[in-house]
Amino acid sequence: MKFNRILLSAVLVVVALVVQVSVLARLQLPGAVPDLVLLTVVGLALAYGHVTGALVGFTAGLLADLAPPADHAAGRYALVLCVVGYLCGLARPENGRLKSASGPMAVVVVAALGSTLLYAGVGALVGDTAARHVGLGFLLFTAALYDLLLAPFTVPLIMALARRAENDPLAEAGTNGADVASGWLSSGTGLRIGTQRSGLRVKAARTRASRAGRIKGVKRL
Repeated sequence: MKFNRILLSAVLVVVALVVQVSVLARLQLPGAVPDLVLLTVVGLALAYGHVTGALVGFTAGLLADLAPPADHAAGRYALVLCVVGYLCGLARPENGRLKSASGPMAVVVVAALGSTLLYAGVGALVGDTAARHVGLGFLLFTAALYDLLLAPFTVPLIMALARRAENDPLAEAGTNGADVASGWLSSGTGLRIGTQRSGLRVKAARTRASRAGRIKGVKRL
């Protein structure tokens, strides 16, 4: 992994974990808890690919296992996020650019459901039956709902930062094409504001040139 990639991933994971533990975990929402660490892993995996996604997922999960007030065996969430990061990395869009919101949103929903199921499955193997008391179906529904509501404000930003850290020229072409965030929020429209402006300018220049040619032709007559 490149140094910029390692540094950015470490900063994003630590910030997400701090917000997760200090804010989101204390909201006392019904069912699951919005998982900012999971969304961070998903965003980095979509930007960097499956190998980096697996490494970041394992590291983030291990930190979450060790961060208080963790009440489960160390390594449990590391395994879950490692698998999630690898699988989400396989869904990485071409060139890391989002042309539609439907694909990444589907990835977020699948990641939320899959991580909840895998976490509950691993817990069942080690004798943790907490999911049975809450209700697995309700946990799945609330996990997908909370993460889906939080994703538009986190995943596009994480992917944009990841591309900038890689010195990707596409990440700085804000006036020539849509960036990651605009690709998410456009919801599949495929519109590029910068491209439209340049196209309009070319059309306007051609119109002025044709008018000037007609005027010159009239004067000569």
